[in-house]
Amino acid sequence: MSNFEKEIPLMEVSDQNIVLFHQHVPESAASAVEEVLKTRWIGQGPKVELFEKLFSDKFCDNNTALAVGSGTDALHLAYLLAGIERGDEVIVPVFTCTATNIPLLYIGAVPIFADIDPNTMNISVDHVRELINEKTKAIVCVHYAGLPCDMDELKALAHEYGIPIIEDAAHAVGASYKGVPVGAISEFTMFSFQAIKHITTGDGGLVTFKNGNLEEIGKRLRWFGIDRNKKQLGIWENDIKEIGYKYQMTDISAAIGIAGLEEFNETLDLRKKLLARYEENFKNIKNVKFLGETKGDRVHAAWLCTIAIDDRKSLQKKLYSRGIESNQVHYRNDRYSIFGERRLNLPNMDKMEDRYLVLPLHTKMNTDDVDRVTSTISSGW
Repeated sequence: MSNFEKEIPLMEVSDQNIVLFHQHVPESAASAVEEVLKTRWIGQGPKVELFEKLFSDKFCDNNTALAVGSGTDALHLAYLLAGIERGDEVIVPVFTCTATNIPLLYIGAVPIFADIDPNTMNISVDHVRELINEKTKAIVCVHYAGLPCDMDELKALAHEYGIPIIEDAAHAVGASYKGVPVGAISEFTMFSFQAIKHITTGDGGLVTFKNGNLEEIGKRLRWFGIDRNKKQLGIWENDIKEIGYKYQMTDISAAIGIAGLEEFNETLDLRKKLLARYEENFKNIKNVKFLGETKGDRVHAAWLCTIAIDDRKSLQKKLYSRGIESNQVHYRNDRYSIFGERRLNLPNMDKMEDRYLVLPLHTKMNTDDVDRVTSTISSGW
């Protein structure tokens, strides 16, 4: 443990503290889980199918949706269904949770790291344009903090080379781009229901895709390569032709997810209200850049509030001393040895590496809490 980590340990939840993250579990989730526990299905069953349908209806324009055990599971399935194979090159963001890129290593594919847009921390379209070539098999983009990437430009590049876009929308449930919800834009989109996301299932994920012909293979890959419907009919002559995984969601998790969907609009409205208050307050604070400013052609899902400042560690210490937790959360992936022990020359990422800081944003907060955070920052550090 570094000295910095010793100075700033995980903050305790209390009435005086504003923690960085706090899970949002609807009150109705407990009774929903209790009802599931009384049925014959606690693993993958009818609740999973209902959750998939409700989610697809709301966010995915009725595209196929497969619920799985984690967002990482969903990305792995997306990469497999997109036809990515060993040795294939895939352009990916350098700045993201490692879960975006590790599944490519499962396959043996080669992540090609793209720089960031320093104003949003999203993938840089200009750098993708420099990197893309005939070897590129897909483009992966992450809607960092909940702000959609520049999808028209990315789609134009993908179309030119005849390759799919795979969206990592772990931050972006409820976001939209030019009136189209994230989940209905690209060939493949992943969502995460990890503990602190907008909608949680404890842990979980979902992959949605436009090509309905992939549904049956997706379902088989999710469950050991087995056709569950035929198995449940007692037909044991069926061969297993694909190497599948144990990636299914359970009905217990789906029941929690359905409860989250039922009050999602209220959840999103609160988060957007808090983020808007941050953005407005930071307009009057010098030496602080609010990242991901409002854009008229897209709707921000408000999962994170991120700023850029000089002397980040000093500000982080000051906030902690005032009962406010903050951190960087995600890191540049090219610094991890699993990706080849290399640090690339990425000018925007290099510039922002030590300057970005994530501030608290969750449903246990109100606008007074936001004002407390920004007032603390405005007094200097």
